[in-house]
Order: sequence, then C-alpha cells, then structure tokens
Amino acid sequence: MWGYYVALALRSSGRSKALTALVVVLLAFGVAACMVSFAVFRATTSDPIPGKSSRLFVPQIDNFGPTHTYQNEPPDMLSYRDALALLQSRKARRQTLLYPTQWQVASDNASVPTMSLHGDAVTADFFNMFDLPFRYGSGWNAGDDAQHASVLVISRALNEKLFGGRDSVGQEIRLDGKVFRIGGVLDDWNPKPRYFDIGTYEAERAFDDAGDIYIPFSRATDMKKDSFYSSCPTAMGTFDVSQWDAYLDSECVRIGAWVELQTPAEVQAYRAFLHNYAEQQRGIGRFAWPTNVRLSNVNDWLTHLKVTPKASSLSMLVSACFLLIVMVNVIGLMLARFMRRAPEIGVHRALGASRASICRQFLIEGAMVGFVGGVLGVLLTLLGLWSASALFEPQIAQLVRADLSLVAQTVLLAIVATVVSALYPTWRAAQTQPAWQIKINP
Repeated sequence: MWGYYVALALRSSGRSKALTALVVVLLAFGVAACMVSFAVFRATTSDPIPGKSSRLFVPQIDNFGPTHTYQNEPPDMLSYRDALALLQSRKARRQTLLYPTQWQVASDNASVPTMSLHGDAVTADFFNMFDLPFRYGSGWNAGDDAQHASVLVISRALNEKLFGGRDSVGQEIRLDGKVFRIGGVLDDWNPKPRYFDIGTYEAERAFDDAGDIYIPFSRATDMKKDSFYSSCPTAMGTFDVSQWDAYLDSECVRIGAWVELQTPAEVQAYRAFLHNYAEQQRGIGRFAWPTNVRLSNVNDWLTHLKVTPKASSLSMLVSACFLLIVMVNVIGLMLARFMRRAPEIGVHRALGASRASICRQFLIEGAMVGFVGGVLGVLLTLLGLWSASALFEPQIAQLVRADLSLVAQTVLLAIVATVVSALYPTWRAAQTQPAWQIKINP
C-alpha cells in the first residue's frame, strides 16, 4: 500500500512540475537559513567541557556593596584577599586561582625574536581541574606553588616556535627577563568558548584562542604582574601596581577562582562556607551590607556572562521567522496543488477510498517533496557555512562545522516543515464530495 502511495506521489509531482519545483526551492532556502543559524548558535552555546561542567563552580563574593554592583550581582572577580582566603581554606577537592596576563618571552634560540604573548597565572590544580592534555611533561604541584617556583607550562604552538616541536621539558626561557624552567608542554587545547578565565578576561573575547604560557600564581604575584582587567570601586580607594602591597590588600577585584565539587552535598556545603565567610567579614566590619554570594557551574557561569554573541541569537530568530513565512507560502502552494486534483479525489472517493487514505496519500506526497527540499537544503546549508565568515566574526565562523547530525537534522526539518504545511491542504482535499465532482466532471 505504501508503495502505491509513493507511485501516486511521483506521478502527481510529474504532472505539477512547476508547483513542485517552487515548493522544493522555497523549502530549501527556508531550511538552509535556519540550519546555518542553528550551526552557529550550536557552536557558540556548546558545553566547553562536557561531562565535567556540572562539577566545576565559580564562587563570587560581593565585596563592593549594593551601591557599586549591577543589579545586586557580586563582582565576577575576587579581591586578592578573598581569593587567597578561599584557596587556603581547602574546602573543595580541587581549587584554582587564576588571572590572565601578558609576557615578553625570550629564549636562547637566536632565530626567534622576543615575543609578547598572553598567558595565565594559575595554581597547581588548574591542569587537572580542566583536563589539560600534555604532550611532554606535566604541570607543577602544590609544593611548587608554596615555594613560588620559577616553573611554567607552555603551549604546543610556542614549543614549535622555540624548540621545533621536540621535548623541551627542563629547558629555560625568560619571561620579562626572569628565567623560568619548562615543566610541561601542552598538546592541542583551545576550548571554545574560553570559559576558564573569561570572567577575568572580557566576555567579548570569549572565543579568542587560549594563551601560550601558564606560570604559578604565587610567582606572578612576586613579580608584581597584574591582570589584564581589574576593577576598583572609587569610594574604597584607587590602587595600582605602583602601590603593590596596598593593591593586594585593597578591595580591587582581578582574580578568578574555580572549585571542583563532586556531589550536591559538597555544593551545598561550599555554598554554606561562602555565606559564612562573607558573614565573618561582615562581622569584623569589612562588609557593611547583607551577605551576597554566588556559586555557579560552568554553563550557568557562561549564561551569566552572556557569552553567546547577540548576532548568533538574532540570526536564529530571524531565520526562524523566515522559515515560518516560507511555510505559509508552502501552505498556499500545496493547497493549490491538491485542489487542482479535486476530480481525481472525487473518483477515488466514489470508488471507495476513505478520507483517511486520501490524507495518507497527500501527507506521503508532502513528505517526499520535503525530502527533496531537504537534500537541496543541505547543499545550500553547506554553501552558507562556507560563507559564514562574511556574516560572522572570524573567531565565530571558524567554529562552525558541518557534520552528519547537521545533515540529518536539515533533511528532517524540511520533511517536518512540509508535512506540517500540508496538514491544512490535506484536510481540505479530504473533504472533497465525490458526488459533486462526478456531476461537474461527467
């Protein structure tokens, strides 16, 4: 029976070539616009560390007060005093402090000039918390943090530039004129979005590449190395690196913190610890406002920072509206296409065909047209992804990839859109009265 319906659909499409072609082309463009936007949206909202994002949390403490915060949200960063207190409390299985900075990098390789490179000052747990892959060596340990060791981890790209890609563990390079020993070389690691330090970086740069250098947080502090971004409430005093000790003791926020918590009970206990810590600071007179703390996992943190580009969300909305307009036009075309066949429907009904069989016939026909539109939509989607750099920023466009799931979703969306569009025309066709058609068309 299904083969019979398919044969009828092919025969009908052959008799209405122009209408069928118009429906296919309209669907292909509508679906392709949607899927290009969806591919970009998917790339910018994907989980950057799947399987672990629900166990990594960012603690926030309001040390500014309600008159210096936006919508009563605590600052995204911590002051040095609060960050150190959280680290020394050891209330989490793993924890790290970090902030992004910039270095003048020099080596003994005379063919490579001094370079200005970005990196992060981090504590030892950073590498295990975020599952960084190593090509050579490893990160440092808590003892190195405590000893303010001059050790570092470099990216694979920097290792290629300085050492031709060979194992460089134990080699030395200079950062801002200070000698550091290489303890590890990362393999390819470039999470998108750059979730791990974006709170201390800048949300607009969430899709920039990760840095090339990682050094101990304590050693960077010894070198009076500041973060890219810091915020000091004017009413509490303005400080900078020229007043380093006062700067560290001030309320200026510039440090990010992460903790790894395995179970809901651990999350609840750490949230209580944050609350108690803020209450303690309030008790000694440091905070003069109600306790205000937050603890957000990776995905909640990215939502809070509004990392998804506005252009991506807007294009998704516009393309969805475009597909809706396409479907309205397809309904009109399908209605015209089906009602032209009223005499044929009347004969089928007179010969005993039920309304249900008429509905099945036309819905199968719609699905077949949708499949063809989906195949053409796949080609247009691939073309759209290829030209994404003309519509989106380069760091966004390079994330967009076509895969089998996207192809399958494109075809499926075209079929569903066509079948939905065919529901009303099919219902109208099934209401055809056979007696009228036989009388009008003897």
